[in-house]
Amino acid sequence: MKTETANPGLSSIRHVSSFSRWPHRLAVVTACATFLLLFIGGLVTSKGAGLAVPDWPTTFGHNMFLYPWSKMVGNIFYEHSHRLVASAVGLLTIALTLIFWFHERRHWLRWLGIAALGLVILQGVIGGLRVVLLEHTLAILHAALAQAFFALTVSLAIFTSREWDRESSERPNPPFIPLLQRGKEGDFALLDGGRLCRLCAITTGLLYVQAIFGAVLRHTGERLDAHLLFAGLVTLHVIFIVLRVTRSHRDQPKLARPVWFLGILLVLQLMLGVASYLAKFTSLLQLPSTMVVFLTTIHLVIGALMLVTSLLLTLRTFRLSPLPNASVGREPLRERFSV
Repeated sequence: MKTETANPGLSSIRHVSSFSRWPHRLAVVTACATFLLLFIGGLVTSKGAGLAVPDWPTTFGHNMFLYPWSKMVGNIFYEHSHRLVASAVGLLTIALTLIFWFHERRHWLRWLGIAALGLVILQGVIGGLRVVLLEHTLAILHAALAQAFFALTVSLAIFTSREWDRESSERPNPPFIPLLQRGKEGDFALLDGGRLCRLCAITTGLLYVQAIFGAVLRHTGERLDAHLLFAGLVTLHVIFIVLRVTRSHRDQPKLARPVWFLGILLVLQLMLGVASYLAKFTSLLQLPSTMVVFLTTIHLVIGALMLVTSLLLTLRTFRLSPLPNASVGREPLRERFSV
């Protein structure tokens, strides 16, 4: 379906809609399955079950998919379940890549699907080699790539959404010049999209680096200093984002809602981090081992949710940021915020 937009102050751009329900639904299912895989992987690490199955790609000599359910007990249950869910995520990624390649008009998104497939294959190989070679370095790399793959699957879900498609028809310009939009009362609200986008992008990068040092801490017990340093930097940047959006863009639900969600996640993450440290590395907080496993695993998945929420904000502010080589008018651009 072809539509033309010709708002005052914006160049007329012909846009071909690329939205399709099924690629988006499959991308959402893949992202949700990846989140479940992260949770199970966190349980495996927290319970020390990563080597409960000593061989790979078989399971105690059996075909992985034919291993008897009756023998899935104790730590074997967690490790083997992790392998089965990882296989399901791999199959979903293959299906998503194929549907992108044959039905997606945007070439860059086709290649992004190929990148997701390559990353999930690499992730599976590294996870298997970690079992065979008993390498902590591979375990840390496996954890870091898991966060990156989750962020990529969430990005694919965003790129295939109706919201992203509707916003692709027009963008204001030039870069970093405020976009003006008429509010309900007729006044203009200032949207400093470029600066806010950079702040969100930096925060996303800091969250990913913190996740890497978190993996180092979980697998080796080392580099607590780096993990705490980046936790402090993330806290400051999230506060900056919350203050900026609350002060200037609180009337924009597409920004305000994920920002408040990010703020809530930050508070939970700090509480979980303190509790996990006290329970695992000190004698100040005496908790049952199952509770320690629960705290450390939830701490991991909350960190992953913070990463993708910050990524969502980065992508949304990027779409609201001006592009070069076009003039900016003072007319309302309601359709850019109407989704």
